[in-house]
Amino acid sequence: MQGARLLLVEDDAMLCQLIMRNLRARGHLTTSATDVEQALHCLRTQTFDLIILDINLPDQTGWDVLRCALQERVLQPLPEGNHAGKLPVVVLSAVRVSPRRLAEFRPLAYLPKPFVMDALLRLAAEAASDRHYTSNSIPCRADEEA
Repeated sequence: MQGARLLLVEDDAMLCQLIMRNLRARGHLTTSATDVEQALHCLRTQTFDLIILDINLPDQTGWDVLRCALQERVLQPLPEGNHAGKLPVVVLSAVRVSPRRLAEFRPLAYLPKPFVMDALLRLAAEAASDRHYTSNSIPCRADEEA
């Protein structure tokens, strides 16, 4: 099975490297972004099966990424299956996330930091097997770091 195409949006360099190393070791094609602007650029120019998104970013928030990506239609809810209507997004946060925000954006999963790496790896494997995509049609450039 081919790995998932993943976008990791995380501003903590050490955590980003740790997550990327684990994902790549399992065959996932990963791209990283450290802020909202980079994340939106990646979503506008590439296709991903899953977005792993930190909420607390240096320039804005992960919620801003989701809001803008939805408005621009470069991110859409999953169309079918057990996760129909949810966004192909795993939200990461070191601070408590508002249930209202989770209900508003309907991410596939929320992992509070610190999280168990195996939980994230399972979600990536599920994305690879389901092959859900954002609406973007431009091919992903494998292993590119934004």
